[in-house]
This record gives sequence, C-alpha cells and structure tokens, in this order.
Amino acid sequence: MTADLTSTILASLGAPAGMDLDVPEGLDPGRVSIVHGALVDVIFADASGIEHEETFPTGTIEPHPVAGDWVGVTQGTIAWIRPRSSQLRRPETSKRRVQILAANLDLVLVVVPIDRPLNLQMLESFSVMAWDSGAEPVVVLTKADGADDVQAQATEAAVTLPGIRQVVTSAETGLGLDEVSALLGPGTTAVMLGASGVGKTTLLNVLDDRDEFVRPVGPHGEGRHSTTTRKLHRLASGGVLLDIPGIRLLDVVVSAQGLAETFPDIEELGTTCRFADCRHRGDEGCAVLAAVADGSLDERRFESWRRIRTAMAEQTVEPRGEASGRSRRQLRRRDSDEELD
Repeated sequence: MTADLTSTILASLGAPAGMDLDVPEGLDPGRVSIVHGALVDVIFADASGIEHEETFPTGTIEPHPVAGDWVGVTQGTIAWIRPRSSQLRRPETSKRRVQILAANLDLVLVVVPIDRPLNLQMLESFSVMAWDSGAEPVVVLTKADGADDVQAQATEAAVTLPGIRQVVTSAETGLGLDEVSALLGPGTTAVMLGASGVGKTTLLNVLDDRDEFVRPVGPHGEGRHSTTTRKLHRLASGGVLLDIPGIRLLDVVVSAQGLAETFPDIEELGTTCRFADCRHRGDEGCAVLAAVADGSLDERRFESWRRIRTAMAEQTVEPRGEASGRSRRQLRRRDSDEELD
C-alpha cells in the first residue's frame, strides 16, 4: 500500500508509468518544484507514502538542483539527484558557464504572441535552445484573438520552423486550449519558453483554472506577473508544467543538433555543396549561397543561421553531457511506437 501511495505521488509529479527512480535506500523520493536561489522546494513522499513539501538548502551537492530534478531527501538534506534525461540551458552573462533552467523535460513549449509582428530571430533562437535541451519543441502561438491575420502569422511561423508541431491559441476564446491540454497528459513534463509578456502565465491560468497575478503593461497589453522563480505546476490534465521567468537575451547555448534541427533546409542544401567542408562563405560551388542568390532561400534566414553558427563556434561553454538531444527522426519513431501501443 505504501508503495502504491508513493507511486501515486510521483505520478502526479510527472513520473511516467513504470518509471523507476532508483532512489538509494533510506532516502525519500521527490521532485524539485520551486527554486529560490540557494533554497529549493521539494515535493516528496515519506516512508509511509505521505506527501510533503519542504524547503531545502542546495548545499554543496552537484549538480545544483533545478526545477524538475528528481531527488532523494533525508533529514532536511538533498542527498541524491537522479541523472537528468534532458535540461534546458542558456549561457550565463560571462558566457563561460551555462545556467540550467529546468530538467527532465519531455516538451518545450515555445510561446510566441501573434497579436504583433513575429520576432523571427527570437523564434529561431528559442528553437535552437529547445532542441539543445533534449526535449521536443512545440510552438504555441498565443493571443490569436488580437491578430489581424491568424493564418498568415501561423504560416510565417511554420515556414520559419519547418516540421515543428504548432498550436494556435487564444485565452480569450479558448482556441487551441484543448489541443495544448492533450499534449500535457500523465507522465509528461513541459516547460514554457518565451520572452516576458507573451502570455505564458495567462496560458497557465486558463489551462488549469488558476489565478496567478498578472497585470497588463506595454503597448500590446502584454502581461507581467510577479513570479520570478522557476515553479512546477501539477495540471488537471495529469502532466506537469514548469513556469520559468521570461527570457530577455537571445544568447543561447548552441549545439550542432540544435542548429541543424532549427534550419533543416540549410542543412539539406549543405549536403549538395561541391565540397563537404563548405563554410557557406563564398566557397566555390556553394549550394547554400546559390539558393540565397536565386531567392529560394530567404537571405534573412541565412543570416540568422550564420549568426547562430558563429555563436556556436565562439562559445566556450562545455557541450551538453548525458542529457543528449533527440532528433526529429527519434521523436517520430517514438510517436509511431506510441501509436502502435
């Protein structure tokens, strides 16, 4: 009975059915729900299968606990952190180290408003960041009720990020909310990634009947909420959603896979260049530059690729470790396997 109670608690925290946390004996299993700098809140099940939420110091344990980490706790201490399956990260200000924003994710919801012109450069940067995490990116277009031409905006986003699942939503009309909820079923952990004021907290409110503090600011009526921590929310749909502060900078940790998955058209063109090591900088027989010249590849898109590719070459942070990314091919295979089940 105790094991069943513990499993129920862990399932409510996003543990997939049949998942074994392999928590060392004598430790209570749980998940980091909120980060407050050097302190973190953990929801855990004790030896009797009773749920608790307590605040723990991070101490000297490595890696530093982040929202979404599966942990083992004892006597007011986080004594163990499960190896991460994925992690959303960005460079710190110095660009010599990375900041981990959230861990053990299945989906990264790239939240973008369409009641204003799309910021394509930001959309591409967030896509690279999402693919780098090892989770599957999903583009959530918000504020459709305020868009002049929803279809045109959605098409522009789809062309910018080809092949990535997209959902158009409106918190006012309810458009797309059932589709988003369906993505966040039991055993699924998602994080919302986007700039401040794009509608992340409003989306959370309407998805799960919450009332987080939001006040309208800015020329487009964008909201700003008081939460500055990274917080795990258990949803009525069965999954969990991590709400993190809005990202202001476009600096991202760039992996080769993240770049390739965000710009598959340029990646494909590159395979037809005359030379395998073509740098697309004036090399003879470059298919990429030829496509830019004849207009079949948008010059803005190529310049965005080149900017991010340069950042990848210049970054000094360590490459991602065990939490390796899943390619589109792997994600399609996973989806096919689920359909067969």
